[in-house]
Amino acid sequence: MKYNESLTSELETNEELEKFEINLLVNGLFDWCGYDFRDYAYPSLRRRILHRVQAEKLATITELLNEILHDTECLNRLIDDLSINVTEMFRDPLFWKEFREKIVPFLRTFPSIRIWHAGCASGEEVYSMAILLKEVGLYDKTRIYATDFNPEILKTAKSGYYPLEKMKRYTQNYLQSGGEFEFSRYYKVTNSGVKFDTSLMKNVIYAQHNLVTDSSFNEFHVIFCRNVMIYFNKPLQQKVHGLFYDSLSMFGYLGLGDKETISFTEFENQFDSISFKQKLYQKIK
Repeated sequence: MKYNESLTSELETNEELEKFEINLLVNGLFDWCGYDFRDYAYPSLRRRILHRVQAEKLATITELLNEILHDTECLNRLIDDLSINVTEMFRDPLFWKEFREKIVPFLRTFPSIRIWHAGCASGEEVYSMAILLKEVGLYDKTRIYATDFNPEILKTAKSGYYPLEKMKRYTQNYLQSGGEFEFSRYYKVTNSGVKFDTSLMKNVIYAQHNLVTDSSFNEFHVIFCRNVMIYFNKPLQQKVHGLFYDSLSMFGYLGLGDKETISFTEFENQFDSISFKQKLYQKIK
């Protein structure tokens, strides 16, 4: 019994020490370079930090803090680990099909359209939107704002280069989403992968923006932020929902990820559900 109590006490001490080190790390990141992960969901944050400790062949989180303070490359690797970069073109095809069928008809009535892709990562969702708007004849009167806090991932998004092996999956997504043509018409195969047509980026503005620390910068008719807030704790989720509410025009549309919802937030009654299953909402108040 005493052995078990001693072991439990030791495990609790180790967990407390680990939490202390993680707090030092995230506060150090914020104080040193302005990246704010203090309100990210702890389990995911912990997992990503421990992955970087192991990848750098370090013994403790404190050693990682020392490395990132003195090694810019190590800092960039950690920021990449903590970024939410999981995305693909026409991800969740039924979401895009619902958007095309239920929201595009309303967008046709606007003289001009502003769309914000918040947390755009490597840009596949932005190209998806550009392709959809081209096909429904709305691209020329639309301005798309694509933002992420990670400047390195924005470079990938701006380049329009993606691996060739992903095109089979992306083509399937495109067709299932209601795509009207051969998907290959939108890109050219190169030695390093595929390069999407630069005309798709004519009306796109890429910019660094941090959902945690930055404020609203325009009024939008559509905001997409999909599977980003699942990595935030509840107070930060509420804060970001407030940012989106303030940034949406009246009767504007909000698209969330399949594991996210406007329900149980203080803004729940400010929106109507356009597609509850596909997480598409319209601001009504």
